[in-house]
Amino acid sequence: MVKEEKNVVTGQILDACIEVHRNLGPGLLESTYEACLMKEFELRDIKAERQIKIPIRYKEFELDQDYRIDILVENEFIIELKAVETVLPIHKAQLITYLKLANKRIGFLINFNESRLIDGYSRVIQGY
Repeated sequence: MVKEEKNVVTGQILDACIEVHRNLGPGLLESTYEACLMKEFELRDIKAERQIKIPIRYKEFELDQDYRIDILVENEFIIELKAVETVLPIHKAQLITYLKLANKRIGFLINFNESRLIDGYSRVIQGY
């Protein structure tokens, strides 16, 4: 995916998140926002998958342990959803780890428990 396409998709991701937040507001469970965001992506014809397993590799071994990406958009962008009072540094660290494990570069940490979604939206680029 070229840079211009990535910029278009990242804009669509933000717009879809704002639409979900505008319709639901804060105060619901993370799983509710996830389901609604998946529906919004479907309505916009954006390819997205939810609860994608990321295997854990240690040295040359793949362990019987995995983590799950909340949403993977266009097989390129990881979205980590939260519905918490305060986003903590560990939440960003979690997203960075998922980016490394999945070999992806760009992720979004979105906290729907804000009165204005833009206050709970951050973009993370692996390596920066």
